[in-house]
Amino acid sequence: MEQAILREKRIKKWNRAWKLELIERDNPNWRDLAEDFGFDKPDQAGFPLSWE
Repeated sequence: MEQAILREKRIKKWNRAWKLELIERDNPNWRDLAEDFGFDKPDQAGFPLSWE
């Protein structure tokens, strides 16, 4: 857990282009990774924004 927090702090300092490049490389379809941890999809959880 400590390593994950350290990684997050480092990434927060990156510029936007670098962050987007990291996402596109590791998750090119922008799949919601929260589902892997048992969280509901945003439309099931009453997410206030519509992507349609």
